Order: sequence, then structure tokens, then C-alpha cells
Amino acid sequence: MSDKIQQAKCELKKLLDGNKRFVEGTNTKENMTYETFKKYAYHQEPYACVLSCSDSRVVPEIIFDCGIGELFVVRVAGITAGDNIIESIEYAIKKLEVPLLILLGHDDCGVMKFAKEHYPDNTGDFKSILDCVYPILDKKEDINCHNYFAVEHTKWVETVLLRKSKIIKDAINNKNLFLVKCHFDHSTGLINLV
Repeated sequence: MSDKIQQAKCELKKLLDGNKRFVEGTNTKENMTYETFKKYAYHQEPYACVLSCSDSRVVPEIIFDCGIGELFVVRVAGITAGDNIIESIEYAIKKLEVPLLILLGHDDCGVMKFAKEHYPDNTGDFKSILDCVYPILDKKEDINCHNYFAVEHTKWVETVLLRKSKIIKDAINNKNLFLVKCHFDHSTGLINLV
């Protein structure tokens, strides 16, 4: 196992332990002060990149019990992987050399509900978002549970990233990046590996 992958697995454990503290209500609240910010005022050293939904209830820094400078978070409705989102992730990998990429889906996702309600129509609002989500419904129209749909979409996002990004694919193949798919369960507060 490469040093980068070993580091990524250690960071993942740290994040999952932070999620347990979040659930238990024992957040450390460290690294959330202006003093910490000053340390990173002119550089950053995040140890993970998290692609997360824009949903106001799913805030990676809080649910992983992290502070300033620990995560490079890319947020977009439904964790949809358009070009600018992919390039943001590539920046974290190539320029910031993060060893860990987390794709974080969640329960009760409004994008999944909207997509399910409007499938297969894609001529009105939110066209680019639906373009990213509909491929799952094209394969599995019988998906009834929005939460299951969200999990399947998270898996699909990995496929899209590996197909569209040479930087991400090469980093994984060269053992410089560990990619993990996760799902945030609103009923428990826990982050589960997919």
C-alpha cells in the first residue's frame, strides 16, 4: 500500500470518528476560531476533498467534526458532476495534493425528489442538474425510494468522474488518491460507506 493511500485511510478513519462525535454530541469544536484561520490565511493544506450536496442540512465540516483548513469542500445540488465541479476536484488533487476524495450523498435529497417527479422531462428548470441525475433513472426507472436513488447516484458520480477526468483516474491508478463513496443518514446522523 502506498504512503498516500495509507495516509488517506488514516484521514478517513479520523473523519468517521468525527462523525461519531457529531452523533454523540461531543464535537471538539477545535480549529473553528480566528486564531486557526490566521494559521491558514495565506495557504491551505486540506487532507481531503469532499464533494457534497448544497443541502443546508449536510455540512461536511460539522458532520465530520472538522475545522478550518481540514477539508476542501465542493458543494453542488445533488452532488452533480458538471465540468466546473470536476475541475474543482481536480484542483484539490493536482494542486493541493489531497490523498482522499469523498463523494457524500444523503437522505431526503431534494434533487432526487425533483428528478423522480419530473422524469423523463428535461426541458424546463434545472436542466444541467437533471442531465447529471437522469442516467440513473434511465437504467433503473423503477426506483421508488429517494434515498436508494441518492445512493445509486453517488455510485454513478464515481463512474462519471473516472470517465471524464484523467487527473482523478491517474491519481487513483498511481495510488495517490483514495476515493470513498458515503451516504449521510438523516435518521441516525451517521455517515455510512457505500
